[in-house]
Amino acid sequence: MAENGPARLSHQAEKFGSRDDIAAFLRTLPVSPGVYRMLGNKDEVLYVGKATRLKNRVASYFSRPRLDPRLASMISQIVRIEITVTRTEAEALLLENQLIKSLKPRYNIQLRDDKSHPYVHLSPGDFPRIAFHRGAKREGRYFGPYPSAGAVRECLDLMHKLFGLRSCRDSVFRNRSRPCLQYQIKRCSAPCVGLIDEREYAESVRLATLFLEGRSGELVDSLVSEMETASAQLAFERAARLRDQVALLKKMQARHYVNAASGDCDVLACRIDKGVACVYLLSFRGGVGIGARAYFPSLPAQADPGEVLSAFVPQYYLDRVAPAEILLGHAVKDADLLSSVFTERAGRRVELKSSVRAERARLLGLADDNAREALSMRLASRSNQRQRLEALASLLGMDEPPVRLECFDISHTLGEATVASCVVFGPEGPLKALYRRYNITGVAAGDDYAAMHQVLERRFRKALEEGGELPDVLLIDGGKGQVAQALAVLAELGVEQQRIIGVAKGPERKPGEETLYLPETGEEIRPGASSPALQLIQQIRDEAHRFAITGHRGRREKARSTSRLEDIPGIGASRRAALLKQFGGWQGVAAAGVEELMQVKGVSRELAERIYGSLRST
Repeated sequence: MAENGPARLSHQAEKFGSRDDIAAFLRTLPVSPGVYRMLGNKDEVLYVGKATRLKNRVASYFSRPRLDPRLASMISQIVRIEITVTRTEAEALLLENQLIKSLKPRYNIQLRDDKSHPYVHLSPGDFPRIAFHRGAKREGRYFGPYPSAGAVRECLDLMHKLFGLRSCRDSVFRNRSRPCLQYQIKRCSAPCVGLIDEREYAESVRLATLFLEGRSGELVDSLVSEMETASAQLAFERAARLRDQVALLKKMQARHYVNAASGDCDVLACRIDKGVACVYLLSFRGGVGIGARAYFPSLPAQADPGEVLSAFVPQYYLDRVAPAEILLGHAVKDADLLSSVFTERAGRRVELKSSVRAERARLLGLADDNAREALSMRLASRSNQRQRLEALASLLGMDEPPVRLECFDISHTLGEATVASCVVFGPEGPLKALYRRYNITGVAAGDDYAAMHQVLERRFRKALEEGGELPDVLLIDGGKGQVAQALAVLAELGVEQQRIIGVAKGPERKPGEETLYLPETGEEIRPGASSPALQLIQQIRDEAHRFAITGHRGRREKARSTSRLEDIPGIGASRRAALLKQFGGWQGVAAAGVEELMQVKGVSRELAERIYGSLRST
């Protein structure tokens, strides 16, 4: 395979007007490997597929005497077919995977995983930080990916207990003057205040790296050797600590070790019920279980477990290094091709197996049992979600349950780094790929009404200009003032027939005591904690709050790590808080003059001039 990617030759058909047009197009197709895209009347991509021989594969759709209803429905909608010729079938596999993920065709089985893969990140520097990471990679070492965030957190918990590696951010690490609670509970060695030297900390990092690389046997041998050396030198306290580390490691290994997965192995099982598919993944590295996760790919009608796994395996593993062995509950198409591609990418042999016995069969049975349970819980959750949507429709007097609900919230700290969030829910629950955050600028610090007006104006103006989808129900986290801003924005933009609900907390801010403002009828209602409609509203409101505050904290941390008040000599945490409170946030401090800064308690003229000069230079 070429290093710079596959060589591709694109070709497309004019719109089909008759079967003669289809036959003429099929005659022009090459007998080459490649990818085909079937398009509908509005140029929407219906299906993406790959083929060893494009001519034979595409023609087969139009020559079958009988078609299952799913294929018949798709073929009846095809008005055009586009193809891309590749040099090899492996290149076609890679291109097909890319197009399925980017185009999301209606009739393809798709892995709906809107998050990047979770890793353990070891930062660079003299005293590296070990932490959970998801997203774009930066400097440092990465270990993973892990099957779930829970598996990463379990691993980090062990790293802190065993090796005392720090978890705090660099901005906190640089400014500590005494050990934090993590040191007190023996989860950190406190390098921030010099309680461990660089050489000893580096040794802890080395040992942790052995574990993260799956070399736990080598790690235990190293710790035992150090323990014996310490004992011989009469360093009994150190020997006792090493003994405890070895005991904890062996206990963990005994809990997670699986004989059938003596190397690196993933186990995949699939279950389908009531039009919902669940793929359950068990992961083992070095014979040790590192986690499990259930996936729920989008599913066209009448797919079977073998089809689902055939679609899932390339979409999942082409974005990561596959383990040496992948056990499958059902045989998949193109297993030899997939094995070849995964082997090339991993630099070692990767095998896909579906016919197994003994312990490996037991592992597949375990994954299948978990897939059945996860699917059962998913279906129960869907039923509960449907009941809540029906209750909300009844509360609002709607003929049909809403299909799209959006909620907006504002988060800031004393007006600093204001961020607005928009979360979207549908019949299946949260649609996280549609979540959006908005950095609020140009409004007075702490003015939540102006912030709400700005985010709603930006959201709905863009939807109107680009033909985007509007919500059936618009939830506003706040009372009458925030709802008034929503009404004003919709009136300015000419958006009609929007169901708006203002969600105000009760007098004691207890869940279940919320007041709902319905501007259409002018009602103020308190459904009570037992109301399914209010439970749904609470879930969406809480998710909007979580998403907003996460964005706010990230923006605030970024601002503080690049231009911090604490970096100005003479300003500590208390003076910084006083300045932000006095001027309503960072922007107010930056805009203040020397005389205004002197009005803050503890700020002399010299310090005020220093602040003024530093912020202007920044």
